[in-house]
Amino acid sequence: MQKEPSLDLIFTFLEEAKTAFVALDSSLTLIYANPASEQLLSQSKQRLYGQTLKAIAEQFHFSPESIENLLLEESSFTENEITLLIDGTPLLIDLSASYIDTKVTPYIVIEMRCIEQQKRISQVHYQEHQQKAAQELVRGLAHEIKNPLGGLRGAAQLLEAELPNPDLKEFTQIIIEQADRLSALVNRLLGPQKPGTKSIHNIHSVLEKVRKLVSFNVPDNITLHIDYDPSIPDFEMQPDQLQQAFLNIVQNAVQALQDLPENHTITLRTRTAHQVTINGLPQRLATEIKITDTGPGIPMHLRSTLFYPMVTGRKDGTGLGLSIAQELIKQHHGRIEFKSCKGKTEFSVFLPI
Repeated sequence: MQKEPSLDLIFTFLEEAKTAFVALDSSLTLIYANPASEQLLSQSKQRLYGQTLKAIAEQFHFSPESIENLLLEESSFTENEITLLIDGTPLLIDLSASYIDTKVTPYIVIEMRCIEQQKRISQVHYQEHQQKAAQELVRGLAHEIKNPLGGLRGAAQLLEAELPNPDLKEFTQIIIEQADRLSALVNRLLGPQKPGTKSIHNIHSVLEKVRKLVSFNVPDNITLHIDYDPSIPDFEMQPDQLQQAFLNIVQNAVQALQDLPENHTITLRTRTAHQVTINGLPQRLATEIKITDTGPGIPMHLRSTLFYPMVTGRKDGTGLGLSIAQELIKQHHGRIEFKSCKGKTEFSVFLPI
């Protein structure tokens, strides 16, 4: 068993560390937190000191069993991609914990390294690559379907003109109607091909149109809440396209909440973001639009493919809403991302100003 001469020396060293470190004594009570851990956990040392491991685990929503076992096993462990809930926002970390036996009493030192940014960047690159491949496949199929549909509809119209019995025209009308329905679906699969004409507009006027459209049919168990930053300047945009993008996101949230027995809230929030990177390009100033709901969260099996065409969690869904929204945001040189856990799903849209 390794003996450490002085834990105070370790704590002094950890004060300057950029990684978050905390220490627990033999009763699993927090006795030390370095400045990086205060920043990560959004709490001061005064609030953290004296809390038990169980209380900390409940507060930040993680399982404490592995750390508790260290006192018995006198060992160490590392767990990757643990989710902490910091001020209601899920945060991804890598966690390492070590048993340290001093001459006086044993301690547990825990290191927490935030990997949220790295994970988000890798996910964005992976999802963009996969989505591009999926879109090319779907669009290729849509083009192959569209040409025969036009021929099918034209042939039905010619046949209808030659039919001697008017009663038989009912069947040609069915063919024409179904061909038109499939043609409309194909056009949606192909998605918006070109951005519209851009002009200077206010982002809040766009969001207010979305809110009003949704409010006409919003179920009684859903409350729409707004939290706008009035200081955001007008900027160049195609308002109808952005309205469609935000409407798709909000409608998805409504559909996820409408059949739930509890009351829920959808919040539209705007803020300015400084010095952000959007699609690999640094932006001095951007608008951040957050659409948040208090629902059950996005199922894990859908999260990696959520923006793909034809991917949906609803029986009657087309799986095109978020795919089209992402394409419209990209045409505005913006970025869309999401975070989701039980009780909170948040879509964030960044648009350069």
